[in-house]
Amino acid sequence: MSAELAYEEGLDTEFASSPVATFEFDAEFQSKIAALMLRDSVFMSRIDGLVEPAHFEDPCDAVLANMAIRYYKVYRKSPDRSIQAILLKEDIDKKIIRKEFVPEVIERLKKLNAIDISDRDFVVDNVAQFARCQAMTKAIESSIHKLDKRDFAGIEKEVQRALNVGANSEGAGYDFFEEIENRTTERKDRAAGKILDTGVTTGYAALDDRLYQKGWGRQELAVLMGPAKAGKTTAMINFAKNACGAGYNVLYVTLEVAAKIIAARLDASITRTPMMALGTKIMDIDTKIRAFRKKAGLFKIHEYPTGTLKVSELRRLILQYRSQGIKFDLIVIDYADLMAPEVFTQNPIENSKSIYVNLRGMAQIEDVAILTATQTNREGAKAGVVTMTHVAEDFNKIRIADVVISLNRNEEDIAAGQARLYFAASRNQAGNITVVVKQDMEAMIYIDSIVEVI
Repeated sequence: MSAELAYEEGLDTEFASSPVATFEFDAEFQSKIAALMLRDSVFMSRIDGLVEPAHFEDPCDAVLANMAIRYYKVYRKSPDRSIQAILLKEDIDKKIIRKEFVPEVIERLKKLNAIDISDRDFVVDNVAQFARCQAMTKAIESSIHKLDKRDFAGIEKEVQRALNVGANSEGAGYDFFEEIENRTTERKDRAAGKILDTGVTTGYAALDDRLYQKGWGRQELAVLMGPAKAGKTTAMINFAKNACGAGYNVLYVTLEVAAKIIAARLDASITRTPMMALGTKIMDIDTKIRAFRKKAGLFKIHEYPTGTLKVSELRRLILQYRSQGIKFDLIVIDYADLMAPEVFTQNPIENSKSIYVNLRGMAQIEDVAILTATQTNREGAKAGVVTMTHVAEDFNKIRIADVVISLNRNEEDIAAGQARLYFAASRNQAGNITVVVKQDMEAMIYIDSIVEVI
């Protein structure tokens, strides 16, 4: 299959007509670049405007890279697998990809979605040389014509432009006015249902609707805040279960409760079985968990001793899973206050701040939603409604988090089997909202239903 045949004549003429140069970078490395473009939004942000379809020796890689570039230009992220299928169908329907080469492109897409893309930073560091080589090749080709015209200034400009090619570790600048067309296209597509919201569902439409990304936001840090024994772990298990049940991949990290206990609480919540009855309904629970699994994403639980896990170690765990082809949508940390700072100091506030800053940074880098919990101070334990001022130890948690939701239950709430979720702090959505919920705490169901939103 040739590059010229992959595209209909007249479509993407630069790619179709340019000769494909031979680079010192082998086919495996080029395929890894194409795979990262299709699957890793952070990678795309760092090479935005650097890599072109014509850089690839394999025409299938070129076709799929072109698809990723077009999508990123509008939506500023890489397409997930369901979107890849839609984009591929559109390119086939528009005859951008000729019919006889469709099977070959589909097989290549499967391969790119399966290969290891864990070493993103190494590829970014080297992709600059890859792109510079191609840019220099083009500059030399262009200079031949300029040499005939004695256009030495033009030759110098072309060569200098090629020499300046390099990866942009800060991401490309965003031109507010130039990008209005792309923002409009995205909003129209979202309104028409052509693209889905990026948030990871909470499991409750009334709660999703109050969150800007229609669920726990990717590249964001969400925090549940409550006094001791207020049900923070139960709530996090509940939200993790709902995300998994909706098909999202979940990583649950526990630093306080044993992994087997977390698993038992999940059994109870999924099957609506009181914790004390798990030993009397063994096969019923087994059957229901197996049925739940058929529609669910992955759910991985990792247990660490209190005060030992650093954010850098957590990221290494994520990269290990990514090397196996597993990308998480939601990471639940039970809970961040029990993590360790990268560098321990005698100042507990600085330690806490560094943990939360690094967690939010990791959410951005890995394009994942992070949900954790934090304790209130003594006044918060007595308050009817926990507000941002009731956070324990370090107010930086409130500043750093994208949304903080407090968990509230007084004696009347407990008697009625209810709780109140209060939006105590919010970056992108409205605050000061109270969501009243029904509960079944015996079965580890923090939210059984939404009663009202105030």
